[in-house]
Amino acid sequence: MTLRSRIIAVAAAAAVLLGVAVAYTVRAAQQAEPATTASEFALDDSHLYFRSTGAGPGRVARLPLSERSTRRTTDGPSCERFYAAARTALCLQRRPGIPPRSYAVVLDSRLREKRRIALTGIPNRARVSASGRMLSWTMFATGDSYAGSSFSTRTSILDTRTGYLIKNMEEIPLTLGGHRYHAPDVNYWGVTFAKDDNTFYATVSTKGKTHLVQGDMKKWAAHDLRTNVECPSLSPDNTRIAFKKRVRKGTSDPWRLHVLDLRTLREHPVAERHSVDDQAAWLDDDTLAYALPGRSGRKSDIWTVPADGSGTPELRVPDGSSPAAVR
Repeated sequence: MTLRSRIIAVAAAAAVLLGVAVAYTVRAAQQAEPATTASEFALDDSHLYFRSTGAGPGRVARLPLSERSTRRTTDGPSCERFYAAARTALCLQRRPGIPPRSYAVVLDSRLREKRRIALTGIPNRARVSASGRMLSWTMFATGDSYAGSSFSTRTSILDTRTGYLIKNMEEIPLTLGGHRYHAPDVNYWGVTFAKDDNTFYATVSTKGKTHLVQGDMKKWAAHDLRTNVECPSLSPDNTRIAFKKRVRKGTSDPWRLHVLDLRTLREHPVAERHSVDDQAAWLDDDTLAYALPGRSGRKSDIWTVPADGSGTPELRVPDGSSPAAVR
């Protein structure tokens, strides 16, 4: 091959590589954008919103809360985790790339993007306060399950009114057992907000134990209430917390869903006996919704159960996860 032929061959190869790179970049950028939603698909009262986990990506769908119909409207954005309240929604996305990229996308009442925050890790938990002001999300920095011991989380809090973002709440002054506590293995996850948009509850893990902590945004401090509480979810009347309690060790199904009375700190299990690895959502003051692995090839299903421990679990949404009731 002559020198001129070599130059032409190298130039042609470079052009092909450049075209591939440009196409990949364009495709990735397109994937990073939230899906366009139909104008009629919005955050409307008295609807149950959730990720539709059937064929294709997990697009946000909805059903009327008062109906038992399985016909869903699926015009929402694609999200790995989703939650909504009042007129604000939080969509956690994960996009392909080297390395993969994740985003917390804040959506308005028409599910249009208001703010996008780049994240690292795997989306895991998402919550919005009842007023829609306070948002929180948890990412797995390492590992992808709470069942084992080798995982690390990063939990953030966003005040949508002021725009103030706490990227990692691990620096919050923490009191355990009445004493200030410092340890390199502290992990937070599963934030849930009270109606005052100031008080919050979360899980803290350290030294092999999990703790329910109560936090104060204005004072920026947190203290423990009790142990063996994971993924707390505050009831609409702010009197009880649903949580998953570790009842078995060394298994793939270690948890049982419980409800804690915040006044007495007494707890009781609900009727669901399957291991629930989810931050349950309250559909109202009496009913919990949560995701379980699906049956007959389905990825996950949404189930409901009475919060007082009575009744039996009921399948609410086949092929669904991340339930959120907009009241």
